[in-house]
Parts: sequence; C-alpha cells; structure tokens
Amino acid sequence: MAGFNKVVHTLDQALAGLDSNMTLMVGGFGLCGIPENLIKAIAQMDVTGFTAISNNAGVDDFGLGLLLQNHQIAKMYASYVGENALFEKQLLTGELEVILTPQGTLAEKIRAGGAGIPAFYTATGYGTPVAEGKHCQQFNGKNYVLEESLTADFALIKAWKADTYGNLIFRKTAANFNPMMATAAKITVVEVEEIVPVGSLDPNFIHTPGIYVDRVIQGSFEKRIEKLTLAES
Repeated sequence: MAGFNKVVHTLDQALAGLDSNMTLMVGGFGLCGIPENLIKAIAQMDVTGFTAISNNAGVDDFGLGLLLQNHQIAKMYASYVGENALFEKQLLTGELEVILTPQGTLAEKIRAGGAGIPAFYTATGYGTPVAEGKHCQQFNGKNYVLEESLTADFALIKAWKADTYGNLIFRKTAANFNPMMATAAKITVVEVEEIVPVGSLDPNFIHTPGIYVDRVIQGSFEKRIEKLTLAES
C-alpha cells in the first residue's frame, strides 16, 4: 500500500494490528451488509476478549455468530438478540455482557462518536431500564437521557464498490450501519465486491469519502439469507 492507495491483498494485511481486548465495530443488519470474510479471518486468529458493537450477531454459524462460538467476544453493544440462539444463551447465562441499546440510539451513539461528540440527550428509553444509572434532564418540560457516544479500535465494514483511494459506495439497505461506523474507529477496514480505478466513481454518488478509510480488500460473498419465507403455492 503506497501513498493514497488503500488496497491490500490479503486478510492478514487487512487485519494487521488487531489484537485481543480491542473494541470492534462490525457493520451489518442481520446478515445484510456484513464483512463476511473479515469476520471468518478473525475467527481463525488467536485473539479474544473483544467488545463488539453491532446491531446484532447474525446467526449461530455465520457472521459474528462465529466469534460467539469461539468465545472471542466478552461484551457486546447490540439492539437485537434475534435469530442467534447462542447469543441468547450467552446473554441469559451471563457468559456474555450485553448492553441492549435502542436501535436509533445505537446508530446515533456511533454517528456522534465519529463526529467527535462525546454524548447527547435523547428521549428514547427514559423511564425504562435503558435509563438506569444514566444522567437524565428536562428540556422544555420533556425528560431526556444522556447517552455517551461510541468509538472503536477497528471498524470492519462492507461496501459495494470502492476506488483505490477508499471512496465507497454502498448498495441499498446493505448500507445500514456501515457508513457511520467508517467514521468512528481508529482503523477502518472495508471489504468490497469491486475495486475500480480512481475517477471511475461519480463523486455525487460516493457515500463515504476515502479520508475515513484505511484499508480496502476485495472479497467474494456468500450473501446467505438469514430467514427464507416462501409463499404457499
């Protein structure tokens, strides 16, 4: 990797510097827009004790579910336990510390972290267990909860296209948490379907500028369906 060129060619290069007990942001919503190959690579590494920040943990044998199987995650910020039975079991047994966070609040905690905002007030969660132990204050007669922002050591995200400078385009709902996570970590690693030369992407359609991106690697994706529902014939 030289100059402005962010492209790396191996998963080892993409994950260089990742170590135990780090905080990871991992993009995706269910199995949509997850960095499949980066997660698989971490599952094969001798690293553990992660704090993971992700909307949910996918399914038992895919995505972040692989890191749960290996007991590599110690703490997780998430909005949804969902379809992952192992995630639910580790939560209920106390093996995994889980900070369940309203989805919009989680998104804003990440966005604010990337913007350098240390905390913000939101009405979401006031009067519920979400607000326990947090500062609350009234504004114009309405109660709000103070939420601290989130940042990470690594952000592992998935994009559709990148140029060699790391400018990114996301495709439809696969964007989900990926763009905001790209701004909120010390090192942002992006797995993409296609890498194109600089100048190939229309600047009007770039979602994340390359200034937020440290490494880009091209991957091939299974794009597994999380839950298939068929209409009766």
